[in-house]
Amino acid sequence: MSSTLFRTKNVEQSILDTEESDHALKKSLSALDLTVFGVGVIIGTGIFVLTGTVAKNNAGPAVALAFVVAGVVCALAALCYAEFASTVPVAGSAYTFSYASLGELPAWIIGWDLVLEFALGTAVVAVGWSGYIASLLDNVGWHLPASLSGREGADGFGFDILAAALVLLLTAVLVVGTKLSARVTAVVVAVKVTVVLTVVVAGAFFVTGDNYHPFIPKAQEVPAGEGLKSPLIQLMFGWAPANFGVMGIFTAASVVFFAFIGFDVVATAAEETRNPQRDMPRGILGSLFICTVLYVAVSIVVTGMEHYTKLSVDAPLADAFKATGHPWFAGFISFGAAVGLTTVCMILLLGQTRVFFAMSRDGLLPTFFSHVHPRFRTPHRPTILLGVIIAILAGFTSLSELAELVNIGTLFAFVVVAIGVIILRRTRPDLPRSFRTPWMPFLPVLSVCASLWLMLNLPAETWLRFGIWMVIGFAVYFFYGRGHSLLGRREAATAGEAAKRPNGGAR
Repeated sequence: MSSTLFRTKNVEQSILDTEESDHALKKSLSALDLTVFGVGVIIGTGIFVLTGTVAKNNAGPAVALAFVVAGVVCALAALCYAEFASTVPVAGSAYTFSYASLGELPAWIIGWDLVLEFALGTAVVAVGWSGYIASLLDNVGWHLPASLSGREGADGFGFDILAAALVLLLTAVLVVGTKLSARVTAVVVAVKVTVVLTVVVAGAFFVTGDNYHPFIPKAQEVPAGEGLKSPLIQLMFGWAPANFGVMGIFTAASVVFFAFIGFDVVATAAEETRNPQRDMPRGILGSLFICTVLYVAVSIVVTGMEHYTKLSVDAPLADAFKATGHPWFAGFISFGAAVGLTTVCMILLLGQTRVFFAMSRDGLLPTFFSHVHPRFRTPHRPTILLGVIIAILAGFTSLSELAELVNIGTLFAFVVVAIGVIILRRTRPDLPRSFRTPWMPFLPVLSVCASLWLMLNLPAETWLRFGIWMVIGFAVYFFYGRGHSLLGRREAATAGEAAKRPNGGAR
């Protein structure tokens, strides 16, 4: 039984499956498209909110260093993703990589994990977008009925009509074509980056040097928490993270890391890239570098405009401009955040549909969903199904407590990909690799350790919810996926043919 659970799908077969006309995605993306996708999904509300919040609570002006640390951790994972995505240019990202290196059951586990990560991520972002749009509508005197404004604070029936409408609209865009979604993303990202750069340049004129003192504030002990809301590492070892000081930088890094989530979504588009061997590494690493620079720049500006002890938690960057006598920037920042979240939502939805499509093409999910649209060459069936489900989820559910599941899912994927790179190097050294992760195996091992460290800093209740989702996934695999696996059927057919030959298949 163990041999079937860990059977691997070789890279050649994975690539061959992408060439079947009924299951082939259209190759239309360039390195620029991939970089735009990466920047589009990484930059969200985090750049406007998280920078100041973490500066006030965890690191002071040294939050800029925390972004550098988090960027380095992501870069370690990104190098592993870049090698895999250029070597195995097949839809599915970490799921496909795991199938080629670790085996079917680990691939299923990571695929099931990614479905959760991207679904909740899309719904959470859609709800956040709805909040910004509702705020902007309120500013011009348009007010939505309470029953259509979401579950938060609703008395009786509550449905977030704006969040659901956004998901359905983006679903339609993705069905029409990835190139169209790339063009929409390019326009929106241009607006978003323009807003960010304008804020950075304008804010630089209001920076006061005294606000950077002390750059690394004196360390403060954090009271130990209790129960499932405490970090897992605290429950296991009694260790509580510190705020401020040198260790506060690393505490802050574990928080701001989540502002980088999304670059791994770029890898899900490998099959739709014209030259994945060259363009995937450029898109993944390029988008991560650009976003790290922007995050550091914003954190330097916001802590220079207002002393970190006076920064607000809800809207630190907007309030920093208010403190300098320029309140109109608050609306400008809200506009940038609302525009930016549109692309975040769309690219997360794109990533999820590609993982679902890849799992369906392998038979682990119903093959009904592995057929592409005859005209648009997109996986329209899973896109429509998941779009409708996520629209309902975003409309009816308050997801604030579930948002951290997105984080643990991403980190888990990082761990699996790093381990997979090491294994595939050993089992298939003959594979042509246009990009190779440097310092093998030291760098992937370091990536695993860094990701596990950040996972241990997540609340125990997040681990519990993640475990429940994984148990459900095991049940689905053993009751459906294992028996319908196309790889398993091919192996069974091959064994049957060998048994029919004279002398037990000897030639």
